[in-house]
This record gives sequence, structure tokens and C-alpha cells, in this order.
Amino acid sequence: MKYRKLGRSGLKVSEISLGSWLTYGKSVEDDTAEQIIHRAYELGINFFDSANVYERGEGERVMAEALKSYPRESYVITTKAYFPVGEGPNDRGLSRKHIFEQVHKSLKNMKLDYIDIFYCHRYDPDTPVEETLRAIDDLIRQGKILYAGVSEWTAAQLEEAARVADKFLLDRIVVHQPQYNLLNRRIEKEVIPVSEKLGISQVVFSPLAQGVLTGKYAGGKIPSDSRAANKEINVFMKNVISEDHLSKVDKLRVLAEANGLTLPELALAWVLRQPNVASALVGASRVEQIEANVRAVDVELRDDMLEKIDEILG
Repeated sequence: MKYRKLGRSGLKVSEISLGSWLTYGKSVEDDTAEQIIHRAYELGINFFDSANVYERGEGERVMAEALKSYPRESYVITTKAYFPVGEGPNDRGLSRKHIFEQVHKSLKNMKLDYIDIFYCHRYDPDTPVEETLRAIDDLIRQGKILYAGVSEWTAAQLEEAARVADKFLLDRIVVHQPQYNLLNRRIEKEVIPVSEKLGISQVVFSPLAQGVLTGKYAGGKIPSDSRAANKEINVFMKNVISEDHLSKVDKLRVLAEANGLTLPELALAWVLRQPNVASALVGASRVEQIEANVRAVDVELRDDMLEKIDEILG
């Protein structure tokens, strides 16, 4: 495993990280999840991601339970808040009240004294950024959170957060978690340049485009055990599985195989070619998936391959 610094902080995280969205506490049995997490740790992964909304805390519980046999200082664990967790008007968003309540609930779910990284799961237009950052800063000063992060914020929102933090001497955001992969490059235009200026790293989710970049949907076929076959999940994939995308994926697979690589290795190595990306966040429902994904850290794509990839992607 290889490790990269997270933003301007001193924290180092594994280039491949493991998340619990749509898997642990849901579609993957707890015993299997524990085996996957243990294998990830054995392979050098020290970065584990969850959120309060993942199966209403079950994702957090399963992940933390599997990690409890390891020294606490040896791994980095995250959680998030923003999305609704109840029917009340304050059961969502990034208000001081909601952040405090959800952080304490997450600590209880995971049976931990502190969370390494707390993410604002989305931007909250109904709450002043100062209120959100001050609440997180207070929790940092209490030792319940170590670092602040956000997910799927725009470049302008990241700049706003930096201005507010500097104005009121609050802890700055050091990590941003956006979607980024061969089929979705939108952060390259504004988010990455602004993040580099502000000292914010990207920890990217869906680097394999919900499994599309594994090649499992070749020819438009949807395996019965795949995410796309799950009616609860495929709402997240409707814009990913298209004739255009599948055509590009097929060409990328041919390129990968011609260079002695698997398609997932190519896709993950392509994401990690970007210096502003600290880690590629993957999911895994089987041990062999995490083993295969970790191999990507040793892959360096040549310039001619990168040019060919750009040509394929148009």
C-alpha cells in the first residue's frame, strides 16, 4: 500500500480506502463484511468511510465493530451528516443542533471516543456556513473530531468555507469527497484547481462508476447479483449505464488488457494519477474485490496510455 497526505494536514491515508455505502449493514452479511474489512486492513488500507445515514447507523456499527480488534491509532475512520435521519424539521441539515446530535450518536454507534474525519455530507443552503464550521470547530476542540471535510461542494462553496474559517479563526476543511471517475470528470475544471489553492485533497467516491468500470455490464447485460439489478440501488445508476458509456468502457477494457491490466486497475490508476486525489474510495462485497482493487496502487499509466484514454473518452 502507498499513502498520501490529506490536504495541508499531517494525516496520511491509504491510496485505496474502503466505504460502507450500500453494503455493510445492508446487502452484505456482517460476517462477510468483517472478513472484507480485516483483509483490507491486512493489505495496508488504513482509511475507512461511513455515514450516519447509511442504514441509519448500521454501516457505522458494522465497520467500527470489525476494526475494534486493531489499535485505534492505526486506522482513520470517518462519518458524515446532512441527509434526513428522521421526520422532524431538525433531523437533517448542518445546523449546530443537528451536527452535535449526530456526532454524538455516531460516536455511540461506533463505540469510539473520537472520529478522525467528519464530513458535511452536502452543502446546506439553509444554514450559515459560519454556524456549521463553528460547530465542527467546537467538536474538534473537544477532541471528538480531528479533521473537517465536506462532500460534493462546488468550488465557490469551498472558497466560501475557507474565507469564513480564516475570518473567525476556525479549523479549515482539509478534505473534499466528490464523485470522480473516467466517466465523470466534472471536478477537473474548477474544484481541483480551487482545492489545490486552498490545501484541500480529494477523496473520491465511485471511482469505478458503481461497478460499470469493472466491465460487468458489457453488452448491456445486467447480472442478477449486481447493483443495477437491485431496484433500491439502480436509481443511482440510471445515468451511468448508457449505450455511450458502455461503448467507452468496452474500448477502455481492450486498452487495459493490451497493456496487461484489468479494467478496474486501469480505472483506479487513472484516478490516482491526479496529485490532488489522496485516496480512491471503493466498496467491496467480496474479499477478492478489495484484493483486486489494491493492486492498482502499483500501476503507473504511461503518457501514451493517458492520451489513448482521452481519445476514447472524447
